[in-house]
Amino acid sequence: MWQDCFDYVTAQTGDIVVSAFQESLEEDSANRCLWGYCLYIENNSAQKIRLLKKYFCITDNYGRNYFNVGDGFHGELPDLEPGEYFEFEDTIMLDATAAVLYGSCVAQTANGDEIKIKLPLVQLAASGKKQVVACH
Repeated sequence: MWQDCFDYVTAQTGDIVVSAFQESLEEDSANRCLWGYCLYIENNSAQKIRLLKKYFCITDNYGRNYFNVGDGFHGELPDLEPGEYFEFEDTIMLDATAAVLYGSCVAQTANGDEIKIKLPLVQLAASGKKQVVACH
């Protein structure tokens, strides 16, 4: 499992656990960095949930904010039965060598209640290493 290969952080909202990690994929001489991040959302509740929306913010070391807000995850509205998980990965190019990723996502339970699921705070820090993000 990917947790054995990467340094990751977790946050828990009720019975939903979100694990996340980042990787610096590319860095150039102009201090532009291509960041990759991966979220692993586990449904440890007793009921099915559907992931509806995401509200992600990335703030770089210059105080600039970048948002990834919208319905679904790359066009998907994943349904998670009890014990199932969903992996989401994305990239962002920043004119900075450090940033933080934070935010939340919204899930709907089988009975129609909405849950705001907090993401862990992910620190994006250039390491000079070129590694590839892979969620498997």
